[in-house]
Amino acid sequence: MGIELCEPSYLYNLLNQYRRVSRLAEPNYLCLLDARSQREYNESHIVTARRILQSPTGEYLVPDLEELRCVRHCVVYDCETNSLDCCDHEEEEEEKAQVQVETQITCPGFWISPAAEEGAALRHAQGLDRFRHHPVLVLRGGYQSFSASYHFLRTQKVLWMPQELDNFQPYPVEILPGRLYLGNFKQACDQQILKDLKIKAQVNISEQPAALSAEGGRHLQVAVPDSLEADLLSSLASICHFIDAQQDDGAVLLFSSLGISRSSAAAMAYLMHSCQFSLKRAWNHVLKCKSNVRPHRGFVEQLSAWETQIYGTRVTDVSEPNY
Repeated sequence: MGIELCEPSYLYNLLNQYRRVSRLAEPNYLCLLDARSQREYNESHIVTARRILQSPTGEYLVPDLEELRCVRHCVVYDCETNSLDCCDHEEEEEEKAQVQVETQITCPGFWISPAAEEGAALRHAQGLDRFRHHPVLVLRGGYQSFSASYHFLRTQKVLWMPQELDNFQPYPVEILPGRLYLGNFKQACDQQILKDLKIKAQVNISEQPAALSAEGGRHLQVAVPDSLEADLLSSLASICHFIDAQQDDGAVLLFSSLGISRSSAAAMAYLMHSCQFSLKRAWNHVLKCKSNVRPHRGFVEQLSAWETQIYGTRVTDVSEPNY
């Protein structure tokens, strides 16, 4: 299916998806592989990452074939790979010729010849790709870049029990890296989350007042119920202007009770306002960041009106079933 680079923010959002519990508890959701040395892995690694183990002869043992085929997301990282062009075409062909895969009868895995330290994630991804139904993702900037932005998702923990994954507390998803986050009421009241994400202001789009937790006390509440008759459109301009006013000071957290309908609609409206996205593009972007968003039909119609207000004409056909 191919190999693609993924941004650190994409992996951050993958790690923080949830339905009723964290999606990390789902066995076929994410396979996160660390291609660094044993020493580096032991010092710290990204939460839930497994190190690609080596056999006594120095070959790499990676997850069993069935797991690799079924898992939805497979992400490989090393120290700092930044592109998929680590070697020229001839070197790539030579590397492919050296890759030896032997399905094990007695061991549910397969072997890949060890690669050089530089570009290790890419070389491992090349070996994994042939067994995947979805692209293998290589983390841009590797562990170095990810840990610089999300130090709070580093750990030395190696084994995760199912109950621990069930209880994993997700962070708000990142809509615009370092600038705008989308979450729920519980996350908005968590002081550690606000500190880790450097949240300086909050936009509460619900009727439930939240304790003023953002540093500096910058807070906007838009008391809109989650109902088909609710009017969010008239507040979108003030929401966007409030977020704009905070951008030089730090990140903003948009939240509602569950972070599914009202706040996700406001996030889409802000992307149309600040990034010149169409409603379709804004919808797809927010859905990529948070897979369970679903503004109800009344808010969809209001987002369409907001798009018309910005561009002077309707760009997105909201009668399509996607909306």
